[in-house]
Amino acid sequence: MKLLYTLSIFFTLTFVNSSSAQITVYEKFDAFEKAIIKENDTVYVINFWATWCAPCIKELPYFEKLHTDNKKIKVIFVSLDSQKDLEKKLIPFVEKKKITAEVLLLSDKDYNSWLSKIDNDWSGAIPATLIIHGKKKIFAEREFESFAELNDYVNSFINLN
Repeated sequence: MKLLYTLSIFFTLTFVNSSSAQITVYEKFDAFEKAIIKENDTVYVINFWATWCAPCIKELPYFEKLHTDNKKIKVIFVSLDSQKDLEKKLIPFVEKKKITAEVLLLSDKDYNSWLSKIDNDWSGAIPATLIIHGKKKIFAEREFESFAELNDYVNSFINLN
């Protein structure tokens, strides 16, 4: 009986954990920067967004399509939602939208200390996208209106390298 009880708990925890979106939380920008912003041969498309941002939500499918269509590009969604909203808003949102690209939560609210590390001219408005390939970077503080527009933007950056 004890074995049956232990197995049932194991399977319950396994299925509960596997159904939740895996979202890494970075409380400080410095930890995020060390883990995510890399200068290597991979093309990183890092989209800053939030669940409360309508233009962000509109363009998420374009980034998700970029993620599924082009395996040479690593798409990372960086949510700027509040950490208190992780369980009740962010995880359910990611699951409902069936997002398969990596999703992170950057909860460092000291924006003035890190916005310029992404781009000197970033006002903090979202959506915003940082593309990195090696030592080259391009930043777009804007919304992409279609997948074709996003794909062309990313490919034009890649072709410059």
